[in-house]
Amino acid sequence: MVSPRDLLLADGRTLRVHDSADAHTPADAFTVLWHHGSPQTGALLEPLVVAAAARGIRLLAYGRPSYGGSTGQRGRTVASAADDVAQLADQLGLDRFAVMGASGGGPHALACAALLPERVLATACLASLAPLQADGFDWFDGMASDGESLRAALLGSAAREEYELTAEFDSKSFVDRDYAALAGTWASLESDVGLASAAGTEGLVDDDLAFVLPWGFSVSDIVTPVLYAQGGRDRVVPPAHATWLLQNTPEAELWLRPRDGHIAVLDASAVAMDWLREHSADF
Repeated sequence: MVSPRDLLLADGRTLRVHDSADAHTPADAFTVLWHHGSPQTGALLEPLVVAAAARGIRLLAYGRPSYGGSTGQRGRTVASAADDVAQLADQLGLDRFAVMGASGGGPHALACAALLPERVLATACLASLAPLQADGFDWFDGMASDGESLRAALLGSAAREEYELTAEFDSKSFVDRDYAALAGTWASLESDVGLASAAGTEGLVDDDLAFVLPWGFSVSDIVTPVLYAQGGRDRVVPPAHATWLLQNTPEAELWLRPRDGHIAVLDASAVAMDWLREHSADF
């Protein structure tokens, strides 16, 4: 795996990119671009790297604005990710690729699928939020702490920043399988969250503000295959979000893992990579 590199974007910002490719990686390797959760640095997590290497997949990731060395972008929307990814792909010489995202990365992966149909072959989202404006279900129902951080974001950036000053983690956000995952396979995720949190809260606040505003695209416009994986016991992103996404994304399927919570569902990542390759028909 090569060292992270900073790409210069058209507006002068930098985007920090992580790449599993090395000198032995074929130029035509199947490529998956990972969209990280909130908050994380964008660095490649060990279980993802291992799963990708076992499948001969080139795995890329980047820090969204204000995360992991990437320049901030106040006022960004979920759709803004597609423009950043298009510039990333241009600079790295990528023609077509799959995208994958977990938790807060899910909506940003969907943005790429909707807005870059000529480049994104297939998409996999694990524990992804649905748009707040979605009809037919209570968006906050079932969220730990009643979704306090997202409710604060609805009141604007000042309210969301003020909330963060006294915010504390609700231990009920995770179930037993989540804690087991963080103590085992996904220990690198917990470490990465700690690094991202220590660097400041701007990225997390901007993510939440983007989630509660209109995303800038509709999942109904996605024309390529989408996989949703959802834990049935998720208290961060409740299962109703995945159900709505399934019903409103034309070429979608849902893997419901009834006993998993928000972290344990990440164990589906490896087989989701297999699904992405299978459904990237044009590759």
